[in-house]
Amino acid sequence: MNTERAARPPTPDLDAVGEPLAHAFRLLQAPPEAPGGTRPAAHRIRTDPEAVGEDLLKLVLTIVELLRQLIERQALRRVDAGDLTDAQEEELGATLLALHDRMTELCVEHGYALEDLNLDLGPLGTLLPPAR
Repeated sequence: MNTERAARPPTPDLDAVGEPLAHAFRLLQAPPEAPGGTRPAAHRIRTDPEAVGEDLLKLVLTIVELLRQLIERQALRRVDAGDLTDAQEEELGATLLALHDRMTELCVEHGYALEDLNLDLGPLGTLLPPAR
């Protein structure tokens, strides 16, 4: 039993990613909600029982990367609109850069590249926009 625990890889420090992400959320105001929005029904995901942990880690990293990119786009819109002070722009830029660096570190630590996190959604295309 002790050999099983020693063989598992260490759990990633997701707090190091979560704190800058939460800070970036606090710096941006939420857009107004659209009235009457409905959500489609969820689908079940089937995975190989031995790969569930790795798949879950990749999914979490993908979601965090998607949120990071969305926050970055919203921040650019706010900067372009002139809604932020120079200090807020600097703080937001530093926070987003730190989050990007930490995401890159986590991907390397687990054998991924940021490009590996892009899910293929079939006829809808990919989840994340193509790298610029």
